[in-house]
Amino acid sequence: MSEERSHNYARTRRIVKTDDFSSVFRLRPVQRSAHFVLYARRNELSHARLGIVAAKRFAPRAVTRNTIKRVARELFRQSVLPPIDCIVRLSRPVNSRSGPATGARLKAELRQELAQLIGSQAARAAPSTPESR
Repeated sequence: MSEERSHNYARTRRIVKTDDFSSVFRLRPVQRSAHFVLYARRNELSHARLGIVAAKRFAPRAVTRNTIKRVARELFRQSVLPPIDCIVRLSRPVNSRSGPATGARLKAELRQELAQLIGSQAARAAPSTPESR
């Protein structure tokens, strides 16, 4: 089992096929946050893969959806994960028509939530030490 950081986001590190998304979505969500749901399952590869679903009904502005994807990819690249397939799905509206699409506060909130979700999977990858038992 290889647990290494991925400093790139090559096609092999993405979930792109509908069948792959469906097989992960069949499982229960691993964790929820205020705006996101994380689905995860083990894969037979030597690395983790990421899929991101940001629906237009929850983030009507393209700039907001792209920000969500960019932040999720960045956090995924920086994390040390076991060989799992992760899907991050936007589950609640992230901004209103009157609010800014990509304000600093919104970006910080989204980054914090996504870091918590992806970090929860990285924590599972960390080997248990006698002190942590």
